Amino acid sequence: MAKIKGAIVVNVERCKGCNLCVVACPSKVLSLSKEANDKGYNFSHMSDPDSCVGCAACAYVCPDACITVYKVKL
Repeated sequence: MAKIKGAIVVNVERCKGCNLCVVACPSKVLSLSKEANDKGYNFSHMSDPDSCVGCAACAYVCPDACITVYKVKL
């Protein structure tokens, strides 16, 4: 049986750091970066990429649609 691994790409310049994706992630993969984008917002990033299962809960709750989720068979 193939194992599925997820990967998340965040559009850093569109992200306003609302934290909804961090709260929605069941695997606790996301966190807000200590760095800021050009608009001054702390953007979301993958702090634990190995735990991502590709459920896309983060992308569903993102109000600015700046998260893209990819699934890879291992």
